[in-house]
Amino acid sequence: MVQPLSPPRRVKLTPLVALIFFSVSGGAYGIEELFSTSGPGTGLLLIVVTPLIYGIPHALVCAELGTAIPVDGGYYHWVRRGLGNFWGFQQGVLGWLCSFVDMAVYPVLFTSYLQPMATWITPGQHVLFAVGHLQFDLNWFVCLAVIAVFTLVNLMGAARVGDFSVVFAIVCLTPMLLLSVVGFAHLFSHGTNPAMELTSRPDQSVGNAFGAGLFLSMWNYSGWDSVSAFAGETENPRKHLPRALALSVVVIAVGYLLPALASLAVGPTGPVGWKNWQSGSFSDVAKALAGPWLQIAVTVGGMFASVAMFSALLASNARIPFVLAKDGYFPAGLARRSAQRQVPVVAVISSSVIYALFCLSSFGNLIIVDVFLTNVTLLLQVAALIALRVREPELERPYRIPGGAFSLSLISLSLTGVCAWAAWQQYAQNGTQAVTYCLLAVGGSTLLYFPLAWRHREGRCRRRPPAAACGVPRSTPTAPGELHAGPAPRVSRPQNRRAPG
Repeated sequence: MVQPLSPPRRVKLTPLVALIFFSVSGGAYGIEELFSTSGPGTGLLLIVVTPLIYGIPHALVCAELGTAIPVDGGYYHWVRRGLGNFWGFQQGVLGWLCSFVDMAVYPVLFTSYLQPMATWITPGQHVLFAVGHLQFDLNWFVCLAVIAVFTLVNLMGAARVGDFSVVFAIVCLTPMLLLSVVGFAHLFSHGTNPAMELTSRPDQSVGNAFGAGLFLSMWNYSGWDSVSAFAGETENPRKHLPRALALSVVVIAVGYLLPALASLAVGPTGPVGWKNWQSGSFSDVAKALAGPWLQIAVTVGGMFASVAMFSALLASNARIPFVLAKDGYFPAGLARRSAQRQVPVVAVISSSVIYALFCLSSFGNLIIVDVFLTNVTLLLQVAALIALRVREPELERPYRIPGGAFSLSLISLSLTGVCAWAAWQQYAQNGTQAVTYCLLAVGGSTLLYFPLAWRHREGRCRRRPPAAACGVPRSTPTAPGELHAGPAPRVSRPQNRRAPG
């Protein structure tokens, strides 16, 4: 007699907090440039203010929508249900498109931390072969090895990724905690006020410094919606998601603030002064404050942070082509799950292959598009939240943003205003480049929708019995965690309503 397969393990609360931590932050590694760009006073102000006007409002939106619609695909289904198929498709495709550039950064960042200890992996130093303009050097093969290892981790399931993330969080946060203790000891012993200078240059205004650093600060406080993509694989998401988001906000903000404040003990000038900080400078700061032992610890912590962010975000990003395939837009092969762990194997492997190819070249000039498109998808989620409040007032919401219309108005105005101002500042600094790339991405996604929507409708018509009318939304109730291939429903689902009285 064949024994039935046991249900796959689900992501518990602590691993969920760790997954959010790595989806949004990964620690203070990489935040150094905020201070050389905006100055110590404005940089610290941005670390405190950005979560209040950007991070927490988005986390609140994710808490309400994530508990109301706790299914795999998360934010794609939120927008699809609230605004319809077209906007849901844009949400999914633009989010996945952003990941092509974003995800390629983390393996490359891993090798940049490794280079001081292994100079033979310096980019371009040992080219094994080339195909056209693409050079396959040892650096790329190290990136490929990182991607392969954490693709295998993801194939074990989201719960296993969460378990690894807890361990990685300890490894990443411990060196930063040590750096904070050493740095604060220096500040107190020398009686230094690290925030005495507000800006990076005497001729820079506070407003200009704030605007220059806002985009970088937003980048370090974005990604709260990522874990919603595997909500169907999370243990009791309606209870745990709001708690995990609240805990993560505190851990991330403190994880930025303490190491940054302590590291300012090195002063403004000199080889490790904050005026010369770049991504990865905390390793040199650690050496200046405590010696090579802390430098090695911070470097190792940065390496683990890089791979942990890749692993956590792969778990999220790979679910998007999976649910788009389940809904009939992408090829059906991407919707295949493994029999035992129910992992979207083809979607995970396909995404990893794309990320490996993007590691071949420098896509630094495309990073600016990432925040633009991320903010577009964020504002679509806000619109979906408002639409569902209006159209489905009785939808069960285990967590509901308090304050009614007033709170929603504040959240909408805050997020829209911050996104608009950051976009203007980025336009002022980089011209039309980011706008052009963003318009190309949105235009391409829009044009892609129509043939895929036709394919989706044709496939649905072939699957339905002759008596069923094509184009009529399916009204069959959908249980939490279950995916459906029909159009976005326009009515509240019976089991999602609160019982009268």
